[in-house]
Amino acid sequence: MFFYDYAMTMTDIYPEIKMEAGWKEALSDEFGKPYFRRLTDFVRAEYSRPDVRVFPPASLIFAAFDSTPFDKTKVVILGQDPYHGPGQANGLAFSVNRGIALPPSLRNIFKEISDETGKPPRTDGDLSAWANSGVLLLNTSLTVREHSPRSHAGIGWESLTDAALRALSERRENIVYMLWGSDAIRKRELIDVSKNLLLTSPHPSPLSAFRGFFGNGHFKLANDYLVAHGESPIEW
Repeated sequence: MFFYDYAMTMTDIYPEIKMEAGWKEALSDEFGKPYFRRLTDFVRAEYSRPDVRVFPPASLIFAAFDSTPFDKTKVVILGQDPYHGPGQANGLAFSVNRGIALPPSLRNIFKEISDETGKPPRTDGDLSAWANSGVLLLNTSLTVREHSPRSHAGIGWESLTDAALRALSERRENIVYMLWGSDAIRKRELIDVSKNLLLTSPHPSPLSAFRGFFGNGHFKLANDYLVAHGESPIEW
């Protein structure tokens, strides 16, 4: 739960809501905009309601930004909104905590990695090691109501996460952007493809994975690009 004061950012007010310093600086202009005040008022009210549950836990809303520093980001994987089932969302797109059953899209991600690498598919859905290695696991909306996908779409999160993508594209280079599905692919206009690698495909959801996500080769292509530009590969 959080609230907003024009004199301070939300991370100043609630220290338990963490955001890495580089991201905090990169997004600082957003915190003073009217949409951000409306957004924080709305989300605070949602977390305060006794009749609904909102995910992820409030302290993890910015986990993607806190886990993967702005200056260390090497890969961006863009999701839609957090998992909306109890115990699933942990603030990192597509990730679940250890011991939580793999959601179908994550299971398909692991299948594609296995097909590309020859390793057995992972059974642990905690992607924090990816995040700590430079993979920004960012949803376009950072909160959601229980059992209500897209329930917090259109309230302002997209403006903030678009600003994050724009800041990366303007200030950094040689980043791999993986955009899966039509919603994510629409973000391509925010990315300077002259100095980054843009990879697109259908979404890993069971409804679309067989239309081109399987066999897209994105994880190998990403590592090949990183190595070619002097970066260490990701241990997928």
